Amino acid sequence: MPTRYDELAQRIDAMSAHTAPPWIQDACGVTRRDTQIASLVHIDAYAAESDRHRVLLLGGLTGAPADVEAALSAMQAYAASQRLRNRVALSAIPCANPDGLNLEAAPGNGSDGVPSVGYPPEGGFFNHDSDPESRYLWRYVGFMAPDCVLEALDGESVIWESANAPDVVASALNARPISDDGGFLTALASGEPNGLGAVPGLRLTAPVDAIPAEMARLARVLDAVGAPTKSFARAELDSRRSRTPADVAERLAAHYGDTLDPVIYTQGVALSGRLRFGALSGTRGAYADGIAQLVEPYLSGAKPWFTDSDGGANYAGIVWADEMFDATGDSRYRDLLLEIAALFRGGEIGQPPPPCDPDYRTEDMFFAGAILGRARSLTGDTSYMDIQTAFLLNAEIQDDGGLFKHCRSVPYYWGRGNGFAALGYAETLTHLPEDHADRDALITQHTRHLEALRDARRPSGMLSQLLDMPGTYQELTATCMTGYAVARGLRLGWLDGSWRAFADDLWLAASERIGADGEVVDGCTGTGAVNDRRFYIDRAAEFGRDERTGNLALWFAVEMERLRRGV
Repeated sequence: MPTRYDELAQRIDAMSAHTAPPWIQDACGVTRRDTQIASLVHIDAYAAESDRHRVLLLGGLTGAPADVEAALSAMQAYAASQRLRNRVALSAIPCANPDGLNLEAAPGNGSDGVPSVGYPPEGGFFNHDSDPESRYLWRYVGFMAPDCVLEALDGESVIWESANAPDVVASALNARPISDDGGFLTALASGEPNGLGAVPGLRLTAPVDAIPAEMARLARVLDAVGAPTKSFARAELDSRRSRTPADVAERLAAHYGDTLDPVIYTQGVALSGRLRFGALSGTRGAYADGIAQLVEPYLSGAKPWFTDSDGGANYAGIVWADEMFDATGDSRYRDLLLEIAALFRGGEIGQPPPPCDPDYRTEDMFFAGAILGRARSLTGDTSYMDIQTAFLLNAEIQDDGGLFKHCRSVPYYWGRGNGFAALGYAETLTHLPEDHADRDALITQHTRHLEALRDARRPSGMLSQLLDMPGTYQELTATCMTGYAVARGLRLGWLDGSWRAFADDLWLAASERIGADGEVVDGCTGTGAVNDRRFYIDRAAEFGRDERTGNLALWFAVEMERLRRGV
């Protein structure tokens, strides 16, 4: 039997299909009961510039059916009014508490949470035990960064309220200030939520049949205002997007790449990133000197590079060794890499190389490709690449649509897992001879994968934690790894110019989530392979300094700068 939210979804579908321009269907979160929180995104919501006022309509935080009807009435009024559509780019979350809508009593969500209060949310992104809705909503709206959030509520009389809305708008609507009640609007309208800036809010409480007239009134007010006033959050995102990749790489290189303990890819990638940025900025020698000091205890034997329990993730922590050999001429770096590459030899036919998981995990596509490819380039020995291409071609974890399962036994399309696959193919193709018998087959698989990733993008340009479940959080490592693979393919020629827009879109989306001091937003924490979809939904999202996310972002930034310069 359909739930109330199922019936609402049908109404949303019908409304979206008959609105011009059509809304893009998305989802802004996932509840504890696995319900995706539907959102409708205007085509201008994430545009660099728009002459429309960007407004996000919010309904149903309480889960009360009457409040959802109020939001739907506002959406219908918008869809029916050419004047509103000309002046306003309206996106909408008609019911931010879908599980609450299915309850007999509001305002809870059926999981011991109350999404209408408790802002700004602290911790639990996006795996909070009882109130994930508030976390998803906070980040989704913050990074959509509308000019204003409009909350619609059912009520007996018409009341407009303002949370730091522009004075000219609040005054024209006779809006009274909203008290700081721990609600979404007041928290979003003050301070620097999400590390960005405030987004002002309006609240309309009215009988459902009065809402169309109030929406028309809002249109008249905005007509009088003229050009839209950007929120502080939008202004900050514009500033971040205006930076060159080199600007971002410089900030990331200042905050990542100063440690290698333990030796692992989450730290080693940044050492490589520093050397690559140094090659662009004329500072490679200085970075090489710093890395030499950092790794000398390992080179001298005072500290072991690896332990007996280490595997591919650790071995990929020396992805910088070939670049250090090139920068310094010290043969110890070359010898180290070749010593580790030898560990990938001697595997059984039909099985992954020895350090790799026999279940063909996507992580190993990168870990193995990064080491074996560099060994081939250092020695000219193509047998290293024969090991890697056999691994990729025998994995059998790419589905008919192009996406990769995490591994053979785990059928979920994890975002970073697909990033590892994209990165693994890119690293392999970088070092694979042009005349290698497997090259065309690998490019075919790789481009089919990138096509699927291009189709999986969210309206923001980001990729999701689970690629086939848009309500899961917008995840930065998958976006950076995919962007790196596309930029590398464009630069080295196995992708044609038609892919440039995809690379640029991924860069703009990723750059919005990289702060001035190298802080990053929503990189998935370390993740094993588990045959449980909820496990992936609930993996914590890192906010702030995070080695894994920052390092991968540095590689992407440098690769985009190389592409921009044509070097």
